[in-house]
Amino acid sequence: MELIGSTLTATYTRPKTSHFLPAISTMASSYRNTLPAMAMNSSANMWRTNSYFKGSNIVPSPPSMQRENFDLVRAKTTFYPSNRSALTTRYTPDDWYKSNHSNYRESESSRKSAERLRKDTIRLMQNKEQLTRRTQENTSKNLAERVNDIVFWRSELSHEIDNMVTEIAALSEVKRRLERALAETEGPLQVSQECLYHREKRMSIDLVHDDVEKDLIKEVEVIKSCQERMRRHLDRAIAQLASNRAAQHELEKDMSDKVSAQRIDDRCHYMRNTSDGIGYYRGIDRIDHAVSLPDSWSKFTDDNILQSQSERAASHKLRDEIEILLNTTSNEMWNQFNNVNVAFTNRLAETVDAKNSLQGHLAKTLQEIFQTEMLIESLKKALRDKECPLKVAQTRLEERTRRPNIELCRDNPHHRLVSEVREIEDTIHYLKERLMEAENTLQTLVKTKVTLEHDLSIKANSLFLDQEKCMSMRKSFPSMPRLVGYT
Repeated sequence: MELIGSTLTATYTRPKTSHFLPAISTMASSYRNTLPAMAMNSSANMWRTNSYFKGSNIVPSPPSMQRENFDLVRAKTTFYPSNRSALTTRYTPDDWYKSNHSNYRESESSRKSAERLRKDTIRLMQNKEQLTRRTQENTSKNLAERVNDIVFWRSELSHEIDNMVTEIAALSEVKRRLERALAETEGPLQVSQECLYHREKRMSIDLVHDDVEKDLIKEVEVIKSCQERMRRHLDRAIAQLASNRAAQHELEKDMSDKVSAQRIDDRCHYMRNTSDGIGYYRGIDRIDHAVSLPDSWSKFTDDNILQSQSERAASHKLRDEIEILLNTTSNEMWNQFNNVNVAFTNRLAETVDAKNSLQGHLAKTLQEIFQTEMLIESLKKALRDKECPLKVAQTRLEERTRRPNIELCRDNPHHRLVSEVREIEDTIHYLKERLMEAENTLQTLVKTKVTLEHDLSIKANSLFLDQEKCMSMRKSFPSMPRLVGYT
């Protein structure tokens, strides 16, 4: 039997419990480990009561009181040895108070977080409501501005369409006058061609291009040139009328689009949250059907108006040009008609001058042919000189491709060799182009030489020409009013 108060030497096993303190409430926060240091203590003296309470945060009692308490516990454990293991797993009052205060703090923190969330959410809803209202007001304001812009451009389009209709009518009238004037030029053209036809019936020695022949040809050319200009202006007038109508069509199409857009934007502008016909269109904000921006939209109409104004200006300018053309062509044909009559008396002297002129041109052409041939030879030599440098550069590149492994580097010599090959190839390409141009030029010069020699052979027999057969035919010529298209 052991004495009361004696120290027990028996070995006690540790309680097989969790490292967490037992639950003291049903709250989830009570399951937290509030004393981790206690669970990790593996000391063999953990069963001692005074060692356990030394690890707590409670202010220690005086040594005498601690000793008395310790002796009391030891005395009790002497009589109840089965309770010794329970002493090492129980909580202290300080742990109990700490657990309560922890729950209080967590509850207070949760309430504050919930209150802060509620206030922030209410403020967010109010801000978003104001933002939605302001956004809708701004959208309505933008729609109103858009409608005003459409109305402005509609008025501009309407004004331009009226001007274009007037211009189309004016240009159509000028076109009819031009067609009548063009028909009147057929008579003088037949007279000039008939004179040339009679001159072709002379002997071969008379088939020369003297001043009379030139003037006759010039007269034909003038008449044909006048006809060509008339036809060209007539074609321009037809094309301009088509352009005017196309511009008018674009204006009217733009006007129609503006009317439709204004009707739609008016309906959108007066649409409210209580309006009928509103509904959800999921994903419509992610689909962009737009084909223009505000700048490109206004620029499109402005371009149409500017195009129409440009077409009107071109049409007005064309009408002025046609008026000038009618007066100019009539004067040119009359002046050339008089020049042909004067040229008959000066045939011999002018023929000699023409012959000398042809000889001079032939000499210059021959000199230019010689220089062009020398240039071609120089170009061929230059091409031959570029073959060896090109071979060297390409051979260097090919040899450098045999470098092993990492030595196959795209270094500066490689870049320079590539650049050198390309430079030489470009040089060869340019030289070949110049050679082709020189050869074409040489062919042109040869053709010119042949023509000059043929003309010179004709001019050699020009002293025996007779120019009296055609004067009887040149007695009729259209009047000025008929040539300008008034009758």
